[in-house]
Amino acid sequence: MQTRVNKTRLTLIQGDITEQETEAIVNAANTTLLGGGGVDGAIHRAGGLTILEECKKIRAKQGECPTGEAVITTGGNLKAKYVIHTVGPVWSGGKRKEDTLLHNAYKNSLSLAKDKGIGSLSFPSISTGAYGFPIERAAEIALSTVRNFLKGYTFEEVRFVLFSEKDLNVYEEVWEKTVNRV
Repeated sequence: MQTRVNKTRLTLIQGDITEQETEAIVNAANTTLLGGGGVDGAIHRAGGLTILEECKKIRAKQGECPTGEAVITTGGNLKAKYVIHTVGPVWSGGKRKEDTLLHNAYKNSLSLAKDKGIGSLSFPSISTGAYGFPIERAAEIALSTVRNFLKGYTFEEVRFVLFSEKDLNVYEEVWEKTVNRV
């Protein structure tokens, strides 16, 4: 699915985030920034040691990356020039400000991309894998956060790259509901 939000192309696709040719991709990182499973592990494996070394330098300077925050490295061996690492919340039933923290992960990633002059970026579905965030709720937060950000800033493209067809369908359904509410 492809649509426009103001002048920004918003794209929802099924695919592998490590294969995206947007200027930046967003990594659903953990607080250590040292790689892990899921999207994080895939990005570190595909990007090579350069990303890990840059993450270690960030850690030496500022410590771990708090949930909801974002940092940036080069893309190493990836097609993307940059990787924006953001930490989404672990789902705890909604009792630990998970919605706000997930919103912040998307918003801070977008702000970092804006500050770096990045024209296009790809997001995974942050926190919906091993972190257990309910995907429909996460999609609502992700899409509304991006939509609201794009009211004040224009990128060439913001892309959501969903790993499975099922996840893509959820994002498309949530987008349709969101568009019809406005």
